[in-house]
Amino acid sequence: MKLPAYFLLAAAGLAARPTLAQHENHQMPGMKMPADTTRHAGHRGHQMPGMAAPIDTARHGQPLNGHASPLHVNQMAHQMSHAYSRNLPMSRNGSGTAWQPDQTPMYMWMQHKGPWMLMYHGAAFGRYTSQNFNHDGARGQRSAVDGPNWFMTMAQRNIGQRGLLNLSLMMSLDPLTETRGGYPLLFQTGESYKGQPLIDKQHPHDLFSGLSVAYTYAVSKDVDLTAYLGYPGEPAVGPAAFMHRISAMPNPDAPLSHHWTDATHITYGVATLGVRYKQFKLEGSNFTGREPDQYRFDFDRPRADSWAARLNWNPSRELALQVSHAFIKSPEDLHPADNVRRTTASVLHSRSWGERHYLASALVWGLNQGHGHHAAHAVLAETNLTLGRPTFYGRYEFVQKGTEELGYYVPGPADEPLDILFNINALTLGASYRLASLGARGPELSVGGQLTGYVIPETLQNHQLGRGVGQPGYGKLPLSASVYVRLTAPWMRAM
Repeated sequence: MKLPAYFLLAAAGLAARPTLAQHENHQMPGMKMPADTTRHAGHRGHQMPGMAAPIDTARHGQPLNGHASPLHVNQMAHQMSHAYSRNLPMSRNGSGTAWQPDQTPMYMWMQHKGPWMLMYHGAAFGRYTSQNFNHDGARGQRSAVDGPNWFMTMAQRNIGQRGLLNLSLMMSLDPLTETRGGYPLLFQTGESYKGQPLIDKQHPHDLFSGLSVAYTYAVSKDVDLTAYLGYPGEPAVGPAAFMHRISAMPNPDAPLSHHWTDATHITYGVATLGVRYKQFKLEGSNFTGREPDQYRFDFDRPRADSWAARLNWNPSRELALQVSHAFIKSPEDLHPADNVRRTTASVLHSRSWGERHYLASALVWGLNQGHGHHAAHAVLAETNLTLGRPTFYGRYEFVQKGTEELGYYVPGPADEPLDILFNINALTLGASYRLASLGARGPELSVGGQLTGYVIPETLQNHQLGRGVGQPGYGKLPLSASVYVRLTAPWMRAM
């Protein structure tokens, strides 16, 4: 089976590939030094661009055989500047302008060309999934071979003494690997295909999932002003999107709460202004409320009809907190008169204690008010424990979904349909194992599998509620499983 994103990752490697060791006497843009540099004056040399002092190679690993050691590269990466601040570490980068904890491990290729620092990262799955496999003929039962994937590149450079310019591009070949409206995913809803709502399916991402430019001006070490434009881009709503959260990295499935928390990560028309003060950042966005249409290769019309505000706070290197609220005008094409007020709050945690040894977790809450004329909550808790080659992960979700959203008909007085909420609980447990790297600078290959169980109301288990005659229910305790191979960008590698 083909893994299209691999070819995108490989194509990125066709650019010039200077090693970090070859440039150890030159500056790298956007890099900062550890605070303690006075103890190792014997290692002073020429500075890299954006760095206050040279890397302490005595403590963090010498280049080996003309190449930077993995620990040396990782240390340098954690010292390089954030995409939207010259005074924050690169490891705080999330999706859009969202923050992650400073201890978040990073998987990417890095290189610098002149004043530009370039970063590439992405992932591609080759997967077999079987949904609701324990109930023959039940609703949502489907098996498929597919390949969720994405690729992102960023370029940034310092402008003058205080400015920072960032350009980013995110692409996905989901339109080629996730056909017929998307991949099967039990109880997933949101967006439409050929005039019908997607139910028990996750929609594919657009070919162009992100294209943005941002400029940050450092008023002082503690204060930044940022302007961000995306077409498409991501407004200031929710935490980092699921494919960019390290806690969700091994899981090929989108969360069932996607349209409660981070569905706005692909928005055709976004303008965000943000101000950072020390470990706080306040942001406001104007953006397009309508979610992408079913035509995944084009650019949708910008509308600038919605707004959002978000407050970020990183109280320590291990934590990233946010709360946000948004008014989203007419997000669903099939319900143009329905607007949504979305409120989210999240806590992201990450702790590393060595190369490829870390624990990353997320707790996310979302509330949608307005769509379907009811308020619906969603809670997600996920974790990723990586111990070198093996990884163990899990995800729990509580989601409230309405009868119309799930395509059910519940008759009320005078046979008028009732719109009621169903509480859905889903628990996923999985594991993966890193097999090898494909070449000296190639992506990493892993194999894995996962099992998901759903606890649902008895009403959804039965077959009496479907709009069609004899439409089945989901059955008691539906189960879904997946096995996969995964390609990801490597653990911090220089090109």
